[in-house]
Amino acid sequence: MAISRKARWREWVLVYLLALGVLAGPAYTMYVHYDFSHSLDTRSYLRMARGEFEGVSVTRRYRVLVPAAAGVLAWPLEQVYARIWPQRAATDWPLRLAFYVLNTLLMAGTGLVLYETCRLFGATPAAAALAVVAVLCSRWAVYITGLPLVDSLYMLVFALAFYASRSGSKWALVAVLVLGWQAKESFVFLVPWLLLFSRRALNWPAQLAWLALGGALAFAVRYWIDTRIGAPPAASVQNALNHFENLSYSLRRLLSVKGAGEIFSVFGFFWLVLLLGLRGGTVRRAQWLTPLGWPGATFVGVVLVHMFLSGDLGRMGYLAAPVFAVAFALIITQQLGFQSNLERFRR
Repeated sequence: MAISRKARWREWVLVYLLALGVLAGPAYTMYVHYDFSHSLDTRSYLRMARGEFEGVSVTRRYRVLVPAAAGVLAWPLEQVYARIWPQRAATDWPLRLAFYVLNTLLMAGTGLVLYETCRLFGATPAAAALAVVAVLCSRWAVYITGLPLVDSLYMLVFALAFYASRSGSKWALVAVLVLGWQAKESFVFLVPWLLLFSRRALNWPAQLAWLALGGALAFAVRYWIDTRIGAPPAASVQNALNHFENLSYSLRRLLSVKGAGEIFSVFGFFWLVLLLGLRGGTVRRAQWLTPLGWPGATFVGVVLVHMFLSGDLGRMGYLAAPVFAVAFALIITQQLGFQSNLERFRR
C-alpha cells in the first residue's frame, strides 16, 4: 500500500524529534561544563566565528561554513543574553550557545538521513529508529554537538553520501559534492568512493561538474582568507603532506590497549549487536552483510584512511556511522525478529 506524503512527513518529524531528544540533553551538559583551556580546536572555531582568522592553524582555517553560520545565529542570542544575563552578553556564551544549537540541528538531520538509509536497506521503522539512537548515544555525538566544532557538517556529508549511493538521490549527492570541500579537506578521500558507487544518482560527467563547482567555491574561500591574513598558499599543501606523518603513530595507537578502548568507545556496548549478527552461520550473516556489500566495505576503508591520517582514531572512526547504523538495524530486524506494524506506525 502506498504511503501518503502526509504520513511520510509525520514519520520524518517524529524521527527528527527523536534525534533532537537523544542529543540535546547530553550535549547541553557538554556545552555548559566543558573546559576550553586545553582544546585548541574549539578556541580556533570560536575565533573564526568572530571573523578572526589570523593565527588559526591552517588545518582548521578554511572550514568556515559552521563557524560563519554560528556567528550569524549568535547575534539574536546576544540580544536575549543582554536582557536576561547582561554580564554574559559580551562573553563567548552566546557564540557557544549558537554552536550548540546549530550542531544539534545538523546532527539531528544526520540521524534522520541514517534512518532513511536503514529503511532503504530493508530495516523496519522500529529497528531503524533504534539504530539512530545507538549512533547518537555515542560519546562523539555528544562531543561534536555540544562544542564549537565543525564535525557535525562533515557527519551530515558522510551520511548523505551513503544515502545517495543507495537511494539514487540526485540532490543528496549534489549537496555532498558542493559542501564536502567546505566541510573538511579530507573530503578528497571520499571522492573516489562517490565516483564509483553513486552513479545511480549522477553519472561521472555530472559528478565531476559539481565537484568542480564545489572545489571552485572552496578555492575562492581559501583565496579570500589567505589574502586577508597574508598567508602563503603553499602552507596548505605542506600542511596536508604533514598529515602523512601520523600514519605510524596511528598504527601503534590502534594496536595498543588504549587504542582498542578508543575504538570500542565509538559506539560502546552497541558494538555487541554486531557480534550477535555473526551468529547463525553463513546464511544468517549474509542477510545483513550482503546488502552492505562492497559499497559498505569500501566506505569503512575511506573512514580508516581518515583515522590513520588524523591520529584521532575514535573521532574519525565515528564517520563510519552510516555503515554501522545499517548493519545494526538489519541485525535487529532479521535476527531478533524486531518487526512492527508499519501501517499503524505511519497512520
